[in-house]
Amino acid sequence: MSTNDLDLNMKAKSVVEILKELHSGKSIEELKDKYKRIISAISPFEIPLIEQQLVKEGVRIEEILNLCDLHVELFKDTLNSREIKDIPKGHPLDLLLRENDLILKQSEILAVYASALLKSQEESGSDAKNIVARIKDVVLKLMNIKLHYRKIQMLIFPYLERRGIIAPTRVLWGREDQVRTKLRQLLEFLDRLENRFDPVLITEMGNRALELAREISELVFRENKILYPTVQTLLSEGEWAAISTIAEKIGYIVETKGEKLSINAKPILPYEADTGLSREKVDSLPPEFRMMITSQGINPDSYVVKGAGDIDLDTGFLDTEEIKAVFKALPLEITFANSDDRVKFFSESFLHKGFVRTKTIIGRRLEYCHPPRLESIVKKTVDEVKRESGHREFWTKMGDRVIRVLIVPVKSREGKYIGSVEIVEDLTGVVNNPEEVKKRITVV
Repeated sequence: MSTNDLDLNMKAKSVVEILKELHSGKSIEELKDKYKRIISAISPFEIPLIEQQLVKEGVRIEEILNLCDLHVELFKDTLNSREIKDIPKGHPLDLLLRENDLILKQSEILAVYASALLKSQEESGSDAKNIVARIKDVVLKLMNIKLHYRKIQMLIFPYLERRGIIAPTRVLWGREDQVRTKLRQLLEFLDRLENRFDPVLITEMGNRALELAREISELVFRENKILYPTVQTLLSEGEWAAISTIAEKIGYIVETKGEKLSINAKPILPYEADTGLSREKVDSLPPEFRMMITSQGINPDSYVVKGAGDIDLDTGFLDTEEIKAVFKALPLEITFANSDDRVKFFSESFLHKGFVRTKTIIGRRLEYCHPPRLESIVKKTVDEVKRESGHREFWTKMGDRVIRVLIVPVKSREGKYIGSVEIVEDLTGVVNNPEEVKKRITVV
């Protein structure tokens, strides 16, 4: 037996003692103090291995699951005593850390059930179906991990990239993508098991689930111990203000109880951020980032996005020529009528030709742009979208082409009705060849 195996056996025995005390009614708070030194010496990478060993030794699954809460609590305490401190409630980092507590717990539960499933195959296998159902429940919960990763990829990484810190963000995103892919594959595997309960498939699925649990735990560790301390050091209050607002729209996988961070600073988006890194900030970064910066150097991204003639479109900037070109590149055509139901604008696509429209309709009443037999329908539809929320959808044909028409209300930031837009889209290929379209689908 290797030294590492011996160490793992000793740690497993310590965990058994903790489980006995948990079983006897001791609270997590009591055990945190008593066993803090032992549990804090167990890395997130060892937890699934220890839990797997406990399952083999016959420890009841329900008892091992109690350990997950204790480990999450101690992991959080160890983290707070080191890199990350003084995070106010409702701060994006606070909420991301709480999401990781939940993710870590679910990954450990996945590992426990996967170990139990593998053990069941060594014995009678009578409980396998029940364990597989439990695993599926956990995997379905873990599918929500995409919201957690989306906030990191879309909100955190751009600020690091602006400062020239690129390699770590690409590596992390790659690992996160692998986890999401493996979760989808595991769910598909579970669906296959429901139709064909084969011992070979069960063993493969158990091993896949164990590996996935380890990878998820490793990502939690990397985020909590490396990524979050880095962004806490580097990002300004204005940057956190922007992140907080957008993260709220994306949503969290934990209950936020209406908590909202109040930051007085003006929100700063990545293209507005100060890319300078002082020596003091570099010295306070986690070793992984500090070593990369000092050994490789960084090239901050100083690209200026907004040009002199650009129009602020709220979600970005375009000049007049770019706006015209973008409309022509869209695979659909739109007609916009203002609140007086007068046509003010229409687009032409070089990818798709919809209904015939000419510049002579500018200023014309919207209903008059349609045949008299459709005039009342158009007027009624526009009146409905003025009064109600939502849109109206119609389908029609132009020769052998299948066309979808949407009538959508257009409202100001304050919610005031300012017009309606008619969107015309050629969906012939989708309608006539649905199976071919399905083959081209790429899951992201």
